[in-house]
Amino acid sequence: MATLNINGQTMDIGEIDPSTPLLWVLRDELGLVGTKYGCGIAQCGACTVHLDGAPVRSCQVPVSSLGNQQITTIEGLASPDGTLSPVQQAWIELDVPQCGYCQAGQIMSATALLRNNPSPTDAEIDAAMSGNICRCATYIRIKAAIKSASQAMSGTAFYNAAHQSETA
Repeated sequence: MATLNINGQTMDIGEIDPSTPLLWVLRDELGLVGTKYGCGIAQCGACTVHLDGAPVRSCQVPVSSLGNQQITTIEGLASPDGTLSPVQQAWIELDVPQCGYCQAGQIMSATALLRNNPSPTDAEIDAAMSGNICRCATYIRIKAAIKSASQAMSGTAFYNAAHQSETA
């Protein structure tokens, strides 16, 4: 039987075809359905998870390639007591989602960005988020939430950047 390290826990995935994409193991075998299927060709970002902290498209990662890598899904971002991550909290505070389908992938990409670059510029945000598509086009609110999370992580209060952007 094979196991994976997901959200800090060792999980048994049984006898899975080694070519099965991580996305389907997460959703179908383990019931971690926060990671979404979007396009199946790593172009939309809906299936983004972290492997050892780096954002990857789980629809294109065969389970045979994972080894002992640490996998983090959207379900693993909140602390064990349920406290949301600064990025998740910013998404709520700024009412980012419209339909919400792409948001888990957006949050995972934004979290990786802020882990590596705690104070990104607009251009750096655009570059880091360019592989995540939002059909509802909430890009202004996504960028505002990333800036808000950045400020929260640096110890400053949240600000309503979405409102500032929309009224400017």
